[in-house]
Amino acid sequence: MAVDYERQLADPGRYPFTRGNFAGGYRDRLWTFRQYSGFGTPEQTNARYRYLLEQGGTGLSVALDLPTQCGYDSDHPDVEEEVGRVGVALDSLRDAEILFDGIPLDRISTSFTINGTAAILLAFYVAVGEKQGVARAALRGTIQNDILKEYASRGTWIWPPRPSLRLIADTIEFCAEQVPRFNAISVAGAHFRDAGATAAQEMAFTLQDALTYCDEVVARGRMSIERFAPQVSFFFYTHGDFFEEIAKYRAGRRRWARLVRERYGATDDNACRFRVGCVCGGASLYAPQARNNIVRVAYEALASVLGGVQSMFTAAWDEPFALPTEASTTLALRTQQVIAYETGVPMVTDPLGGSYYVEEMTDRMEAQLVEIMADLERYGGMVKAIEDGYVQRLISEQAYRHQRDLESGERVVVGVNRFASDEPPPEVAGYEMDAGDRSRQLERLASVRRERESREVSRLLREVGAAARGEANLMPVLVEAVQAYCTLGEISDVLREAWGEFRQPVGF
Repeated sequence: MAVDYERQLADPGRYPFTRGNFAGGYRDRLWTFRQYSGFGTPEQTNARYRYLLEQGGTGLSVALDLPTQCGYDSDHPDVEEEVGRVGVALDSLRDAEILFDGIPLDRISTSFTINGTAAILLAFYVAVGEKQGVARAALRGTIQNDILKEYASRGTWIWPPRPSLRLIADTIEFCAEQVPRFNAISVAGAHFRDAGATAAQEMAFTLQDALTYCDEVVARGRMSIERFAPQVSFFFYTHGDFFEEIAKYRAGRRRWARLVRERYGATDDNACRFRVGCVCGGASLYAPQARNNIVRVAYEALASVLGGVQSMFTAAWDEPFALPTEASTTLALRTQQVIAYETGVPMVTDPLGGSYYVEEMTDRMEAQLVEIMADLERYGGMVKAIEDGYVQRLISEQAYRHQRDLESGERVVVGVNRFASDEPPPEVAGYEMDAGDRSRQLERLASVRRERESREVSRLLREVGAAARGEANLMPVLVEAVQAYCTLGEISDVLREAWGEFRQPVGF
């Protein structure tokens, strides 16, 4: 097999970065150990974060409840049963102050899985950092902020695509100018994959989304690709096909480097680097014989390391049933730590580089990415493909094939469709936010509204609405608004009034 080494591979740390972003790989710096966590009240989640950091976690990953994700305060009449259920409730800056109490934001990197209201959460984080005395330039972390995949595969959208793209571009410019160590976006293929996409579709749809966001910023003419691309990151699920997942990350790294250089003319290698975090778990976990999930997460984590990710969250084995316990989430964290400190794998950058099988699979994966992305371009781009339901249809067709193969036994899942048993489900305690915790959350929100300066709140909400109807960057006024204790729901409602709401296309 003839290979143009410099064009196709090159040494680790050199364009096109097939073999890794950095010459020293994990010898110089291990990936960030994150555990996705959030539930109930800010006080409860703060306690869990402190515990995870004490156990050796090196970053936080914030899970937010559905009202927060969809732009509603906890006292909204339509969301009562969802408050604190799948993540922590954050209504105002006061909640954020409690959530990060005692956590040094100048030393800890924080990732937020948030999309529709990502700009407001970024404003919370900037404001709480300043209350801790941490300069904006010292804050590190990521907001997911990837709304296009929400329309196609997940559902926590609020506003239509066009104003949502504008808001994302505002956050990208704001971070590049004022929060330079914070990633303004983590373009997330993970939810495409959970909805049923293949590994190649997951990567291709994600890269196409990223191009859409970059095009939006570049078209403004205020900022070059070199200025903001280093703060564009990516996020995926690592699933069970070990070598395919490794090839997925290697091919994605090479494809992104080439796109940034060839499409946008970037000359700075740092702008071309594909910075990626991942989850090991998700839809690859099963309820039958649930402790098999411990093995699944372990080899998915190893594939992620061999693929060269920059951060990782390992799911707990009991997540098909309930929020993980301290014991199960600690075991998930220990899985990463064993790979990092006991296996010796991190001592070699791209240890599978040069394998005939892995290199051929990487090339084949990249060819699939090119083909899928070209199809989307011919269709009219990612926004049109989502507005028309085209991407949704592609994913649903693949999800059907996946389920058919599972039910027929063509795709084997141990303990599910082969080697099944009558093993009873494990005894796990489900989490329910009790009435007392819910009352405390609602009382805090009411207290914020009583104690804040109401005239200033009204003035700033008017300014948010005016900025939304204009062209100026929204982030400065959003930061002012949350500093005055305007709530997430109030700000979201102002933007709803200015922009309307998205409606999912039917009939795809």
